[in-house]
Amino acid sequence: MVIINNFEEYQLYVGKELGQSNWHTIDQNQINRFADATLDHQWIHVDEERAAKAEPFKSTIAHGYLTLSLIPHLWKQIADVRNIKMEINYGIENFKFGQAVLVNNEVQLKAKLKSIVNLRGTVKVVIEAILDIKDQKKPAYTGDVIFLYHFA
Repeated sequence: MVIINNFEEYQLYVGKELGQSNWHTIDQNQINRFADATLDHQWIHVDEERAAKAEPFKSTIAHGYLTLSLIPHLWKQIADVRNIKMEINYGIENFKFGQAVLVNNEVQLKAKLKSIVNLRGTVKVVIEAILDIKDQKKPAYTGDVIFLYHFA
């Protein structure tokens, strides 16, 4: 895990890999809870029997937005940004889904610091995020995550 105490330390990582999270298994219970929370009960996510018979996956798949919603949790396993008054999820850009995440797949977030700028006390950070699927060549997605930090 990378420990970052201030803007100057953060700057040292521009263009560098920050690390990777632990592997996280997305099980059917998590998919069902996400479906309930988002009111997205499309059968490909929640109907295990029907999905088992359907091409091309032969199983349920995680919602794409479920995999995106894991970013804050997985990011905390990569970087410990300290001495902040506030951290804000500011945005996501250029995200592309490369491959579906099947039920019980394990996923891992990889992060690289693309840019950092101090905007009069608010630090804007752009992280290149890649969500890998264990034993798969193509990632679930790639894109940029933007955080705003207010250091103490």
